[in-house]
Amino acid sequence: MSILKIARMGHPVLAAPAAPVADPTAPAVRRLLADMVETLRDIGGVGLAAPQVHEPWRVVIYEVPAARNDGEGLPLRALINPVLEPLDPDGAALVEDWEACLSLPGLTGRVPRHAAVRFRGLDAAGRAVDGEARGFHARVLQHECDHLDGVLYPMRMRDLSAFGFVEAMRARPASTGDAAARAG
Repeated sequence: MSILKIARMGHPVLAAPAAPVADPTAPAVRRLLADMVETLRDIGGVGLAAPQVHEPWRVVIYEVPAARNDGEGLPLRALINPVLEPLDPDGAALVEDWEACLSLPGLTGRVPRHAAVRFRGLDAAGRAVDGEARGFHARVLQHECDHLDGVLYPMRMRDLSAFGFVEAMRARPASTGDAAARAG
C-alpha cells in the first residue's frame, strides 16, 4: 500500500468526469482502494474520491464520525460507480453548512446540499448497495460524488463571502457568519 499524492484545485483530473469502473474486483481497483484508505488515514479526512488521487475512476471512500452526524457513525466504506438521487428533488430541503476539501487545503466555505439522498452503487466486493443518507452522511456523499463529475465545492456555493482560509474564517466575528469560527 502507498500514500498517494492529493491533486489540488486547478489540476485537470479534478475538472473532468471520471470513468465508470468495469470490474470493481479487478486487482488495480483493489490496489487503488487500499492506497486510498491508507492515504485517507494518513491525512485525517472523512472522504476521498479517486480523481483526488489522480485516478479518473468513479470510486469514493468515506466514513461518518458519530460526533458529526447526530451520534450515528458509519465505518469506512467504498462506493464504486455511485449514483445519488436527492430525496427532495425540488431542492426544498437544501441545507447550507461548512465544508472543506483535501484538494483545497486550508480553505472552507458554506455549501448548500440536499438534506437527504438515496445512493446506489457497488461495494469493494462488487456487490450492489442501495440506501439512504441524511445529515452529514448525505453531505459527505454529495461532496465526494461531485469530484466524480469534475465539481469542487466552491462551484456549488451561493455566496463567496463565506469562502476563505480556515484561520481567517475562524477569526471573523460571530455576527458575520455564524459558525465560521467552527469551520474546518
